[in-house]
Amino acid sequence: MPQIAQLAEFYSSQIFWVLVFFGITFFLIGRGMVPKVMGTVELRDKQIADDLAAAQGARDAADEQEEAWRVRENENRAAAQAKIAEAKAEAAAKTEAKLAKSQTRLDAKLEQAEAEIEAARESAMAEIEDVAAEATQDIVARLAGGKVDKRTARSAVKKALTDA
Repeated sequence: MPQIAQLAEFYSSQIFWVLVFFGITFFLIGRGMVPKVMGTVELRDKQIADDLAAAQGARDAADEQEEAWRVRENENRAAAQAKIAEAKAEAAAKTEAKLAKSQTRLDAKLEQAEAEIEAARESAMAEIEDVAAEATQDIVARLAGGKVDKRTARSAVKKALTDA
């Protein structure tokens, strides 16, 4: 068979060209392109690692700032609560002082009004006694036909008002 006899001749030339082709491919890609790609990948990995480290550092710094802000905010809130309590106490004290002053003024007016009422009551009682004494004199004069002096009528009226 002639095809089998040519096999060694064709195999050797095909093996030669496969080796040449793979050799060129090895040197172009394996020695030329792969190191550049690997360098790029390593650079990219390094960049990602650096970016992650920077992000973690920024996160840590932000956490520290947030904690410092929370501490300041709590201090400010406590100070504000203290000022509010102080203002409430001050307002309560002022209100108490105003109420005490007003109460004193009202008590004085009440005492004055009570004194005026007592004076008016005494005056009214004196007038009632006078009117009652005159009425007693008139009644005794009309009913009994006698005359009672003013002093006797007045003492009888006082006695009757005191007993009632």
